[in-house]
Amino acid sequence: MKTILHALSAGNIEVENSRRLADLKQLDATRIFLKKMDTKVYNGEHVVPIRLYFPTENAMSAGIEEGSTFPVLLFFHGGGWVTESVENYDRVCSRMAQATAHIVVSVEYRLAPEHRFPVPLEDCYAATRALYTNQLIINTDPEEITIVGDSAGGNLAAAVCLLARDRGEFMPRRQILIYPALGNCYTEKSPFRSVQENGSDYLLTAVKMEDYLNLYQSSPSDRNNSYFAPIVEENLKNLPETLILTAEYDPLRDEGEAYGKKLREAGNQVEIHRISGAFHGFFALGFKFLHVQESFGYINQFLNASYEKILHLSINDEKIK
Repeated sequence: MKTILHALSAGNIEVENSRRLADLKQLDATRIFLKKMDTKVYNGEHVVPIRLYFPTENAMSAGIEEGSTFPVLLFFHGGGWVTESVENYDRVCSRMAQATAHIVVSVEYRLAPEHRFPVPLEDCYAATRALYTNQLIINTDPEEITIVGDSAGGNLAAAVCLLARDRGEFMPRRQILIYPALGNCYTEKSPFRSVQENGSDYLLTAVKMEDYLNLYQSSPSDRNNSYFAPIVEENLKNLPETLILTAEYDPLRDEGEAYGKKLREAGNQVEIHRISGAFHGFFALGFKFLHVQESFGYINQFLNASYEKILHLSINDEKIK
C-alpha cells in the first residue's frame, strides 16, 4: 500500500492531465437517476452555472413552490482551484442532499490558471449573494442556508464568509469547512507540522499544494491576502458558526484546526473534528466508507443543533412580544 501511495503521490501538477483524470468521475452510470436541476446566476456579465440537487421528489416540488422554503447547503467543490467541476461532483452533491435532507446548490466557478484570484472567489460570492437575496428559482430562508466547501472549496467558503462580513450585503449563519486549504505556504518554511509529516506519499502532497497556489495566485502578494489565504486574517470576529472536519493523514490538517482555534478565540462558535485514518479527499468516496459516514454524523449533528438554537431563540422572541 505504501508503494502504491508513493507512486500516486509523485510529480507536480500538470493542468490538462490532472483535469482529464478528474473528469473520469463523470463515467458514473447512476448520474442519470439524480434529482437535479440546472440554473444560473451572474457575476457581472459572466454567467455562473448552478446545479441544484434535491433529497426527494417532494423536496424538489417544495423547494420551488411559491411561499415554501427548504434548508440549503451552498457547496463549492475542491480541486485546487484548477481541476474538478459540478459534473464531477454530481454523486457527492446528490449523496449530500440525501444524507442531510437539504437542497444542495453546487457552483461552477471559473478555474485557474485561466481565471486567477480573485475571479473564482467572486463567482462564488455572486452565487452566495443571489441565494441569500432570494434570486434563485428556489425559495430560501437565510437562516436555513449553510455554506460548505471541501479542500479548495473550503478555502472559497471561508473567504466568502470573510467577504460577506466585510462587505455587509448579507451574513451567512453557518459554514462547514471540509479539510480546507487555508494556508499560503507548503514548503519547509510552513509552521504546520502536518505539512512536514504528511506532505509526501499521502496523495495530496506539499509540492502539489505549492503548484496549486502558484496557479491560483495573480501575483506573489496574493499570499498575504486573507481572501486568498484565510489563515492570515487577523480579525476573525463576527463570523458564522463553524464546523471544521480534517483528515489525519493530510498536509492541510493542522492549518484547518488552527483556523478553527483562531475563530473560537475570536468569540465564534466552532466545532473541530479530526477523522482518524483518513486521507485528503475522502469525502468524495462512497457513503459506505466509514470516514464518510462519520463526517455526515458530525454534519447533521451540527446542522440540527444550529436549527434548534434558532427555534429556541424565535420562541423566546415570541414570548417577549
